[in-house]
Amino acid sequence: MATRNKNRSSNRSTTSSRSGSNRTARDDSAFSWGKNGGGALFGAALAGAAIGFAANFGRKFLMQGMSAAAGDWDQVLASEHGAVMVIFDKMLATDATQGFKRSMLLMKLTHALDKHAHEEEMVVYPALREANEAHDADALEGEHGYVKTFIYELNQLGTDAPNWLEKVREFRALVQKHAQMEEEEVFPRFKQALSEEQNDKITSLVNRDGFWMS
Repeated sequence: MATRNKNRSSNRSTTSSRSGSNRTARDDSAFSWGKNGGGALFGAALAGAAIGFAANFGRKFLMQGMSAAAGDWDQVLASEHGAVMVIFDKMLATDATQGFKRSMLLMKLTHALDKHAHEEEMVVYPALREANEAHDADALEGEHGYVKTFIYELNQLGTDAPNWLEKVREFRALVQKHAQMEEEEVFPRFKQALSEEQNDKITSLVNRDGFWMS
């Protein structure tokens, strides 16, 4: 009897030891929210988020920095007009077999025009209205609606449509006419009436909004 009791006691001790060892292993798992594993996992998540956040900010600084390097607000917007025309020309150099390339270029064009329109609609056109230039501001902003319509139509049309290039040419002509009116008529007249402080403020606001839209 004494021997059997001793064996049972020994077995319970061994089982308890194994159970404790298993609990310890589970507690130390990399997927555990315990003292060790949880801290490592949480730290890795924070590090990943920080890297992504920093990379996104770096991309924004790079993109808007290229525009801001052009100079004052009107020069920034003119440089963006030029960049958009380059995308149009790349689109016009494609054929119906390059559907993926056309889709990527249309996506790039959409982003560039969205960013540009935001800068003008949130900063420049309100400043024009404040300076009693509401007629020009309203006309220019109205043309932005047609820009959105062309983007919608191109997305609906499909990259292999026989009239895809024709639609892109019409779109390019609209944007070019719009840009010329701004660069050659409205913006020079408006800028001439600005004080240095007002000009600097508009430049700062255009770059700020451009940064967040990048």
